[in-house]
Amino acid sequence: MVEQVLGDRQLITDNLDQLLDILPEALRSHLQNHPQRPVLIEVVMDLGRQPEARFPDQAEYLSTESISRADLDYCIERVSHFSGDNRAGIERTLHRISAMRNRQGEIIGLTCRVGRAVLGTTEIIRDLVESGRSILMLGRPGVGKTTALREIARVLADDLLKRVVIIDTSNEIAGDGDIPHPAIGRARRMQVARPELQHQVMIEAVENHMPEVIVIDEIGTELEAVAARTIAERGVQLIGTAHGNRIENLMKNPTLSDLVGGIQSVTLGDDEARRRGSQKSVLERKAPPTFEIAVEMLERTRWIVHEEVANTIDSLLRGRLPNPQVRTVSDSGKVTITHELSTADPTPIESAPSGWRSSGRMKPVPTPTAPAKTDFNEFQTLLDASLQQQDPYGNTLNYMAGPNGEDLPLHVYPYAVSRSQLDQVITTLNLPIVLTKDIDHADVIFALRSHLKHHSKLRNLAKNRQVPIHTVKSSTIPQIARGLRRLVNMEDPGTPELVDLKLFAGSSDDDEIEALEEARLAVEQIVIPKRQPVELLPRSASIRKMQHELIEHYRLQSRSFGEDPNRRLRIYPA
Repeated sequence: MVEQVLGDRQLITDNLDQLLDILPEALRSHLQNHPQRPVLIEVVMDLGRQPEARFPDQAEYLSTESISRADLDYCIERVSHFSGDNRAGIERTLHRISAMRNRQGEIIGLTCRVGRAVLGTTEIIRDLVESGRSILMLGRPGVGKTTALREIARVLADDLLKRVVIIDTSNEIAGDGDIPHPAIGRARRMQVARPELQHQVMIEAVENHMPEVIVIDEIGTELEAVAARTIAERGVQLIGTAHGNRIENLMKNPTLSDLVGGIQSVTLGDDEARRRGSQKSVLERKAPPTFEIAVEMLERTRWIVHEEVANTIDSLLRGRLPNPQVRTVSDSGKVTITHELSTADPTPIESAPSGWRSSGRMKPVPTPTAPAKTDFNEFQTLLDASLQQQDPYGNTLNYMAGPNGEDLPLHVYPYAVSRSQLDQVITTLNLPIVLTKDIDHADVIFALRSHLKHHSKLRNLAKNRQVPIHTVKSSTIPQIARGLRRLVNMEDPGTPELVDLKLFAGSSDDDEIEALEEARLAVEQIVIPKRQPVELLPRSASIRKMQHELIEHYRLQSRSFGEDPNRRLRIYPA
């Protein structure tokens, strides 16, 4: 066992020699005297390729000879049995050996990952661990989630004298073999026969062993998320990790979103929607979060802490940026806590490049850099500048984010609404909206209310994909304009709206513009201020229809009277 001291923390590498012993002689001798041996991450051996050693900031070949079948067999004979998740270990060590198989089930590649127990890693969140609240750890692979989980289990069991049970699906937390590794202290460990049974073992642990704390690594299925909620509702403290870099990723993951409360689409009343300044169909948190605290492990020494997950989720759903804690730890072990505005990238995790390359060329893993700390005033200035646009009248419009915090332009999927009218309104009002024919890429569905009632398939699809639905009563220019303006938070019920007559005219014909101007002046100079009805000049049926739509835009009523060719509009006050 090799020990090193790092500042005030003690880094323990348990039996690295045991991992090297399973490697072929040529690789073992190369690594035993390697200057970066103490920080070795893993050794990769793929059939027909040169073996690689990976370190925190680089990778290098260990031999000019390619890996043969005999080399792989040499390693396989010296490790334990590979379980259903293609992982094996070395007795009473934390090292993990993962296998790649071909279609016939034969092993054609091995990843030999070094397992380390690092004492003191929980000092950065020690106060949160002692609080008794459930904690969810998030972060990219290799950032140290399992290492932190192992140390938290030891602290809770040894220092706080709690009954801790670890659900060890792949034996990563407490090591391989029947006797758990000393790194977990007095905590007990339950092994899982097959990964798909993890949720059952979680429930079994609570029912049979009376734990005060349950520790779970890699919650990845809906059944495991449900089991975690069941455990939390029984008053047991949960410490776990989940797939996802940031809390925003977890929100967008329908399988795991229940860990942070779940997301559902709700329809607000008119008064509530007006008070919020949002559309009527919005996304809201479904239930209290399973985990009350979320920790985003950006780096090994820099963590983002959301002390109130419920407040963070509510803020994100309403388009506001949360203001979490940023905790950093120096080499001497000093913890610094600051606050900064979240600068999380809203892009889904699937679109970001991740992990090591699969080609044969060597490319070091780039060291992730933390988001630069941004002064709040500077950030607000940049945000305002980027969102300022002008309407057709030259007035500056401050576009905020979409109804639920989506980035602009907003991608809208229309259903049963005239696409030509939508294009006309978007172009004339210069709205930051893009129409899409693919519901998978839509931020919101814009539908005709009467048609949506009979289309349960679309409603279920929207519910499953968590896409909000915004409806309009009729496919008319005023309704469409009002609905689209509300989508981008430009609809203010207390402010008179600017009217572009070209929006209601079928063409640029002078008679149409003149008739619409007549109606506009009648409304703005007589009907609204003096609250008196007004009759307009006789017009043709097509022009009267445009005038009706313009009057509807002002939320007023109008009727046609008389016989052609003297049929005309009468406008009534509200």
